[in-house]
Amino acid sequence: MNDREIVVEDLVKTYPGKVKVTAVDGVNFQVDAGKIFGFLGPNGAGKSTTIKILTTLALPTSGRGMVGGFDVVSQATDVRRVAGVALQDIGIDPLMKSMELLVLQGRLFGASKPEATVRAQELLELVGLLDAIDRRVGTYSGGMRRRLDLAMALVHQPKVLFLDEPTTGLDPVSRRDVWREVRRLNREMGITIFLTTQYLEEADELADMVAIIVGGKIAAEGSPAKLKAAMGEESINLVFENPEIAEKGRASLERMGDRIQLDRDTVRLYLSKAAGSIPIVINQLQQVGLSPISLTLTQPTLDDVFLQVTGQRLVASEADKPKSSRSTRRAEAN
Repeated sequence: MNDREIVVEDLVKTYPGKVKVTAVDGVNFQVDAGKIFGFLGPNGAGKSTTIKILTTLALPTSGRGMVGGFDVVSQATDVRRVAGVALQDIGIDPLMKSMELLVLQGRLFGASKPEATVRAQELLELVGLLDAIDRRVGTYSGGMRRRLDLAMALVHQPKVLFLDEPTTGLDPVSRRDVWREVRRLNREMGITIFLTTQYLEEADELADMVAIIVGGKIAAEGSPAKLKAAMGEESINLVFENPEIAEKGRASLERMGDRIQLDRDTVRLYLSKAAGSIPIVINQLQQVGLSPISLTLTQPTLDDVFLQVTGQRLVASEADKPKSSRSTRRAEAN
């Protein structure tokens, strides 16, 4: 096994009680060395439990997880040595400065003070925070704090990096900054990256491979391009005034497409030659007295894949949504 791979075999995690809960149910996947792996799933699907097991924060009930060639149970100390972890909740002392934090982290991993200081300087340059070296972390923006969190996860020069929703709550500009750092870590340093995210655009942008977990089981796996290609070439998206009218539209069009989906007030009709079918679709709706508010023609996205696999959309909380996404939704509604 390569020292930068992640291998999961028949992983199971159950929680005992009056009703036994199976959070992870026979999960299998492999992340090749030097790749970015996107791990997606709705809330409660087993995503967080899986990442806790792989980062030695929880024990599996059965099965096996290997990170960088080491077993996550019997060789947990070795796993921690080769893996870096940046969790969603950033535990950074706001009163300390970035250099102080990084030197402390280095000392905890066994480096001498001079070694830790040199490494801290390198990392601050890597993540673009040298200009803020004399500022207390409490004055940093959300994007700067995320980049510092990445630097702290890299202090011991890991070969595998786990990122748990690294851009949740960030504005679009800060999110792009984090994306840039993730790509650079992967391409320039060859670090294998295991990424969980609630933004499908993020997984599409960064991941070489994606797995979607539903009900504790892997429901779909493949490259973003492959998963999207399996959805069909194009879709006609029809927005109606409300879900009830949208359901009537779906019923009137259900025999026309290769596949049809209803998502609240939107009907998506998938066709091999969708553009040429638009006049026929509109004519069919008019025959039953329906008129959509808007009609768009789009290529499949990971959002479409996620909807097909899980039956729901992966939507961040309103506070976490990028402002640009909310503006787009309002513009579409109007």
